[in-house]
Amino acid sequence: MNITERDFRGVDLNLLVTLLVLLRERSVTRAAEKLHLGQPAVSGALSRLRELFDDPILVRTAQGMSPTVKALQLEAELLPALGKIHSALFEPSTFDPVTSEGVFTVGMSDWVEVWLGPRLIAKLHQMAPAIRLAIKSVDPFQGPAMLEQNGMDLGVSCFMDGGPAWMLRKRLCSMGFLSVYDPAQVAITEPLTLEQYVSHPHLMVTYKGAFESNVDVALAEMGLRRTVQFALPRFSTLPPILKRIPALATVPKVVASCMCAASGLRATEPPLALADTSVDLVWRATRDKDPALRWLMSVIEECLQEAMAL
Repeated sequence: MNITERDFRGVDLNLLVTLLVLLRERSVTRAAEKLHLGQPAVSGALSRLRELFDDPILVRTAQGMSPTVKALQLEAELLPALGKIHSALFEPSTFDPVTSEGVFTVGMSDWVEVWLGPRLIAKLHQMAPAIRLAIKSVDPFQGPAMLEQNGMDLGVSCFMDGGPAWMLRKRLCSMGFLSVYDPAQVAITEPLTLEQYVSHPHLMVTYKGAFESNVDVALAEMGLRRTVQFALPRFSTLPPILKRIPALATVPKVVASCMCAASGLRATEPPLALADTSVDLVWRATRDKDPALRWLMSVIEECLQEAMAL
């Protein structure tokens, strides 16, 4: 069926609702009461309906007002159609993870994937066995672009502040930093001192190939400088490198915990004050009421709360 704007000229939804109430009540007076309108207004609507459909719609008989054949045809076709419109407008959408076969794409930085990914996948496998999930790599600078290009449904990372108005954001948690090293490679007496900190080479994860971060800004304010010898694109490559060279890496606390548990590295408090890093959820405003996406967000939040409680 081809529909153009001109097809609905002179028709509004309220007029069709009035038609159905008139046909149900078979009385202008009773229809006016049900619609909470004055009788003249309903009489006027009936006149418009008669003109629109070129049909009397209701005919006065000895038994009262009787619908025409055309009116009964309209009632049979419009009643289910308006019922669907009512459902779309006023009934909340539902999502059943048990039966859904949907596909989600979630953007995560590599350390968030290592930290939350296994827990999230285990929950989805249990709660939504037919749902498929794709995890894509995303860095703090890519969030808006990946959302705009439909490259992901949700992003979970330490995204840059700000962003376009259509990108919604929810802060999930904040955390500090730890310095990670291999005690077989680096001889450190804890607590770590500034002198020790700047005397060793450093590894740094950077998404733009930079050799400076907030750590270097904090050191510069104290008149100090460290040497970032290697800048890397992923946190996952830090442990095998730290096992081979005498270097330090200052990373978010949960990253340090994962590295130490898996690789036998050691973590210690850095000897300088650093602002916490934050993990945010980001999504498009156009999908803010999507029940499937809202459900996935709740599962991710649950995973994060469980991980933070460890």
